[in-house]
Amino acid sequence: MNGSPGLVPPLLRMIRCVALVACVGAVVAACAGIGLREPLRVSLAGLDSLPGEGMEVRFLARIRVQNPNDVSIAYNGLSAQLDLNGRSFASGVSPASGEISPFGESVLELPLTVPATAIVRQVLGFITGDRSKATYRVRGFLSTGTFGRAPFDSTGEIELPKPAPPSNQP
Repeated sequence: MNGSPGLVPPLLRMIRCVALVACVGAVVAACAGIGLREPLRVSLAGLDSLPGEGMEVRFLARIRVQNPNDVSIAYNGLSAQLDLNGRSFASGVSPASGEISPFGESVLELPLTVPATAIVRQVLGFITGDRSKATYRVRGFLSTGTFGRAPFDSTGEIELPKPAPPSNQP
């Protein structure tokens, strides 16, 4: 037990050093393995109602994801957050998996949950703010493995329909 006490600390230091280099190498390889030069482009392709629980509203969003890169993206999960008029509105995750080819696109399904508090915030903001347009931001990522993510972030503006003037018919 006391035969080689001076050998243990250098051996532990070497093991720690090798473990650190391996971990850093794995992270760098995972990030470099994605090889994305351009962020993914996303747009809403469709929206259907889903049954909700209690005080929430749920939707099934169909999201078109375009890959403007020259490498394919194999994914095994999707996470997204939707902000409306600068306020958090809906979020969702999906275990969807597949592959988007280089310079290709795919439509992914993502269940979104809108809490009642987000609806109340939007209604109050609509009453007190600009009623002619709504801004949105969709951000999230496709999970591409243990350490990898292919992020996306898209913003836009929606012109809201103007209310019809009241008719003066008797």
